[in-house]
Amino acid sequence: MHLGEFDVFGATHPGKKREQNEDQFLVATLHKAMEVRQTSLDSADALAQSTRSDAHLLVVADGVGGHAGGRVASGTAVEALTEYIAQTTGVSYGLDVALEEELLGQLERAVRHSHARIKSHFPGAGTGPATTLTMVTLTWPRAYVVHVGDSRGYYLRKGRLKQFTQDQTMAELLIDEGVMSEGQADGTNLHNVLASAVGGTIKPVISLLDLQDEDWIVLCSDGLTKHVEDDVMRATLESSASAEAACESLIQQALDGGGSDNITAVVARCSASG
Repeated sequence: MHLGEFDVFGATHPGKKREQNEDQFLVATLHKAMEVRQTSLDSADALAQSTRSDAHLLVVADGVGGHAGGRVASGTAVEALTEYIAQTTGVSYGLDVALEEELLGQLERAVRHSHARIKSHFPGAGTGPATTLTMVTLTWPRAYVVHVGDSRGYYLRKGRLKQFTQDQTMAELLIDEGVMSEGQADGTNLHNVLASAVGGTIKPVISLLDLQDEDWIVLCSDGLTKHVEDDVMRATLESSASAEAACESLIQQALDGGGSDNITAVVARCSASG
């Protein structure tokens, strides 16, 4: 029986141009309850611990809204998400392929719970602070994905790097609808305008991946992908001995490339065992 093991590490950096870091991330191990292993939140209490690890929760959130608003939005989203999943034992214990539809539904509800929490923080008409949110739950041999916004998820398998999320920007929306071509969109600012965000207009996309031995998973904010090309990301993962080494190298490369935005990455390396 293959149980699977995951080497996971996350980090965030404000970059070279921004005084405020509006990114947040979370790495947690899910047992019967949740054990928070890493987070960039200002305050996070570790939840009940257990000796059995059933799954790993990875989250990246990139707040938008300017000044403190973006950080509040991303922090509120991750905190609300963590609370919801910690209270929903069906998500974090006894995972089974036969229950995948229920699991994905619970994960989507967790994101919508975060959305409602942000809206309650910033009541009234108009557009308030919001956040991207890309979440992956790893439980061998599956990765369950809930994605909102333009933070990204990638996986590397046997030398091939592939993005498994699609940017939810106005540019991508208009291209998909045939309103404009990719070339036309590149001449606009629409790649920077979110078509879906937690706390704004939300359209979660849910998917799953089948995992294989030696797969790498990367979640990141656009502060990383602005400066790190796919080929560089692939080479970095292939040459790294651990998730921590890969994560730190990717963030340093984004800084070396200009560091024009907040930079966040969560990296996981998968290995079959049993």
